Amino acid sequence: MSTTTRHPEPTAAAPQHALPDPGEQVPTLSWPIVGIFTAALAVFGTSTWAALTGALPAIATIAASSAAIFVLFTVLHDASHYSISSHRWVNVAFGRVAMFFVSPLISFKSFAFIHIEHHRNTNDGEYDPDHWVSSAPWWQLPIRFPAMDLPYISFLVRNVRRRPRAEVLETAALMTFSLTVIVSAAFTGHLWTLAVICLIPGRVAMFVLAWWFDWLPHHDLEDTQRENRYRATRNRVGSEWILTPLLLSQNYHLVHHLHPSIPFYRYVAAWQRNEEAYLERDAAINTVFGQQLDAAQYREWKRLNGKLAALLPVRMPRSSVARHASTHPIPVKSVEPLTPGSVKVTFDVPAHLSDQFQFQAGQHLTVRHRIDGQEVRRNYSICTSATSGELAIGVRHIAGGKFSTFALETLRSGDVLELMTPTGSFGAPLDPLARRAYVAIAAGSGITPILSLIRTTMEIETESRFVLFYGNKTAESTMFAAELDELESRYADRLRIVHIRSGEAHHPTAVRGRIDLAMVQRLLADDLTSIDRWYLCGPADLVTTMRDGLASEGVPTERINLELFRGANRSMDVDAFPESTVTITLSGADHTVKLAAGETVLESALKNKVDAPYACLGGACGTCKARITTGAVTMEQNLALTPAEVDAGYVLTCQSHPTTSDVAVDYDG
Repeated sequence: MSTTTRHPEPTAAAPQHALPDPGEQVPTLSWPIVGIFTAALAVFGTSTWAALTGALPAIATIAASSAAIFVLFTVLHDASHYSISSHRWVNVAFGRVAMFFVSPLISFKSFAFIHIEHHRNTNDGEYDPDHWVSSAPWWQLPIRFPAMDLPYISFLVRNVRRRPRAEVLETAALMTFSLTVIVSAAFTGHLWTLAVICLIPGRVAMFVLAWWFDWLPHHDLEDTQRENRYRATRNRVGSEWILTPLLLSQNYHLVHHLHPSIPFYRYVAAWQRNEEAYLERDAAINTVFGQQLDAAQYREWKRLNGKLAALLPVRMPRSSVARHASTHPIPVKSVEPLTPGSVKVTFDVPAHLSDQFQFQAGQHLTVRHRIDGQEVRRNYSICTSATSGELAIGVRHIAGGKFSTFALETLRSGDVLELMTPTGSFGAPLDPLARRAYVAIAAGSGITPILSLIRTTMEIETESRFVLFYGNKTAESTMFAAELDELESRYADRLRIVHIRSGEAHHPTAVRGRIDLAMVQRLLADDLTSIDRWYLCGPADLVTTMRDGLASEGVPTERINLELFRGANRSMDVDAFPESTVTITLSGADHTVKLAAGETVLESALKNKVDAPYACLGGACGTCKARITTGAVTMEQNLALTPAEVDAGYVLTCQSHPTTSDVAVDYDG
């Protein structure tokens, strides 16, 4: 395992500034969405009443209902990117209601899948469902605009085997319902009434949506999202006093493609924050009348129309200030079920300890607790983003496991656990200027550090891409499935998640079974040796087999980072090591102890009541890391330290046997 980072050679096209955080977080609830959603439903309800009572002419009710459906698409659009609320169910609820008005032929989940594929494959022929409109000859546009849902249905049919059964059944039920209503209205003589209320407004709204959301942002742009995400879609500038409210900010569609999780009403603010960084990347910009502007022309246009906005700095995560893994009582903030056999435990770290519990993506912490009178010590990876300010772990139940059983059955909000400060070096250093390709392979609870790495990497390295191969038995047993779904929606063009299932007969054949190197090679679009960093986390046999397989294919070992929750089998003859005197520096105090033949440094410390930090005792977690200052030791195995750390004199004390008569180790250094 290593954290050596390969920096790409600078080129003329390489970005000179990091793309800052857009400054927008997903709100607990987007009140502008609530406002336009409520207003649109009120307008649609009023126009329906007017159509039924004859209070207004048909042309007026059609216009009003069309406007309401157009506005409801923005609700649907934000819901598909989970930007209405930080609570998943709120997005789904808004999305399902809005979908029923926009196009009741497919389910909200189906629409979300199709729309995310548009983000991932923008301008890429048959793989982009919106390309049917954006690439159409001008004379076909009046026909294609109002029929925009046809390529969506076709795209869904082609990918139906990839979609969950419940989603497919929901779409089939909606199609059946819609057709039944239309046929019934025709037979009962109410077809014109139905047409005025919803059929004609639906087509009018679809015409405008296809024109404004698909054609205007994308037409005549040849770059795909993978080739150049800054020129796969465009902003339209000018007349913004009317254009921005009229298009509900979609004149800044480029911002949406770069930061899909930003609510629609914050696109302009995000552009203003990052304007210079976007211009350095040759962002596609047109005026309202279609004139293309390069960066210099845009700056001149801005000089005539207003001031340039300031550039915000990138938020980089900080490490814990603790000199070694120290223990503190920390209250539990919440315990949320993830699957029938796993939970997410979030901690309420007091303000005075926040610096102690800062962490880097991929790190872990040790939990200590007394259960039935016995101290239990377990190590768990942190699953949250290192920039989020939130500390949480994922716990999967293990048959007979004391702490995992306690966590699932007994642990509650307000309980206090003893936590050690974060340790570990699974994650590689991040660089806001980097354009890297990452691949992670995880199985089961191995997703926890990977989730933190994905979240943090996507936030900081705004030009990097990530592919995750995640193995589980079934969808029901998949930890953090909802969070991964949201992340893929948020970073659609840069994040690809491949779920591999071994216990679902209806799962697509190509991704059914257990993860192996042949499957990864088949599914990965890139050559194995072109990947800048590999992350492997899961059962020891999976991790070690994948590591050996990648190395045999020519992947340099310094690009492969692995994490094991338990150490491998120990095979060294420990009785061959001599007795020794060990001096231990911990929390500023020195302790000198005798070490018996065959003991490790950690064993001698604990036997002599020195409260040295440890967790797994198998060389896998790195909690017991210390620096050798005198003498020498041999480690049985090392699955946690990087070569750079070993070269600097660091060892895992749970694996270290002295080879000299006197040894000194410093946990503080």
